[in-house]
Amino acid sequence: MIVDNIFRYGPAILVTACLSFSACSENSHNEKPATDSTAQSSVTVFNPANVNEQAIYSRAFNAVLWGMPVVNSELMYQSLKKASGDYNQIVYWSGLINSKNQTLTPNPDVIYINPLYDTRKGPVVLEIPPASGPSSITGSVDDAWQTAIEDVGPAGVDKGKGGKYLILPPGFKGKTPAGYIPMPSSTFAGFAILRSNLTDGSKDDLARAIDYGKRVKIYPLSQAANPPETKFIDLIQTDFSNTIPYDIHFFEILNDAVQREPWLTRDKAMIDQLKTIGIEKGKPFSPDARTKEVLAAAIKDAHVWVDQKYLTVFNPPFYEGTHWALPAFQDFAKEVMSNYADSNSYPTDGRATSYSIAYFSAKHLGAGQYYLMTAIDKDGNSFRGSQLYRLHLPANVPIKLYWSITMYDRETHALIKDMPYFSRASTTPGLQKNADGSVDLYFGGKAPAGKESNWIPANPDREFELLARFYGPEKEFFEKTWKMSDAEEVK
Repeated sequence: MIVDNIFRYGPAILVTACLSFSACSENSHNEKPATDSTAQSSVTVFNPANVNEQAIYSRAFNAVLWGMPVVNSELMYQSLKKASGDYNQIVYWSGLINSKNQTLTPNPDVIYINPLYDTRKGPVVLEIPPASGPSSITGSVDDAWQTAIEDVGPAGVDKGKGGKYLILPPGFKGKTPAGYIPMPSSTFAGFAILRSNLTDGSKDDLARAIDYGKRVKIYPLSQAANPPETKFIDLIQTDFSNTIPYDIHFFEILNDAVQREPWLTRDKAMIDQLKTIGIEKGKPFSPDARTKEVLAAAIKDAHVWVDQKYLTVFNPPFYEGTHWALPAFQDFAKEVMSNYADSNSYPTDGRATSYSIAYFSAKHLGAGQYYLMTAIDKDGNSFRGSQLYRLHLPANVPIKLYWSITMYDRETHALIKDMPYFSRASTTPGLQKNADGSVDLYFGGKAPAGKESNWIPANPDREFELLARFYGPEKEFFEKTWKMSDAEEVK
């Protein structure tokens, strides 16, 4: 997750009909993408037999870009079902996550408490406990398109006092009962990403954060007088993923979402587009063999295109002269927080880019957390797991809660499989500080002697990317009086 949350300063574009990749690959921001072998993947050579196949290819390409966020969130529900769970329950991890969690850029330095809601039978109550001492929650409630309805916890509507959030189904006409915070959802289903924050990462600290997080409740409003016990599903040893499948499964998942959710006014132009590729509300998705071949070609090329767009998101950088940037284009960052209020802007290309690497958005990014990401080192080269890199963090990071740096697989944007750990944070037990309070972190290669506690291992055969998280950022962070430099190869 980045997309734990994703957005405040970052750039995007718009879905356009693409009958060949070369017509779509021009960088609309006139920026030269950084060198990266993943982004240089070859595209398909698609030769349509007729104009109908050409239309299927074009519209399938566009459907991938448009549908990325809802497929991303729908995949979480599919993983929940595989874990014998269902909507209006809560998945959580009874410890720091491991690589069985293959969601997009998740945070391995918090305890996740993630309710998934379904309002088809009526409004749903989400109870957030009041903050208490070191215990607090940072998070937001998102609809199925991953547009934040509102933030919760100290940085959210309840301001740390806790509260009963009432998630309302699309078109709800009733009155919100007294004592509830209304949360009108544009979709029937959605989710909340809640992080129960740590202080020192000790065993006792983990137990405290887990106990606090399990005070969250979810239940139907119709049972509010006598709420049923909330079901928590522990996924610490269970596979759970929303890594994007760039194959026919993407369209199958997109069809599932289309069948359940109402059409939004802003998206009605996609109704006929999807019919062309076989997705239509009330009808089964059953493409024939040739159509599957066309869809496979389209999504392969869309994957390459999105990946190359991802590399342009780092321009302009957050810190001048570095490669750190919020992984979201500026127009998308603005529009997602306003629920696409500007009638002249609908940056679906930028949206696809962000949700290809992360999940979740916050209503007010920067209030509770902020993110910076990079896929290249100081010299502009891709991070290689076989090489050793050093990152220097100056002292006195301007935050209220904690900072962390996490390594992800460059291709999947998920945790690198079978690694013992994936990050270092200000809450990491045993983290070494320099005499001036600054911190040097190391990534990949072999740990420098005596620096093992500040080192993150990598798969030597894979490339990686880095995501920096800042929870409770203070004004000095945005004023950039504190600056983080690029990671550089240790030679």
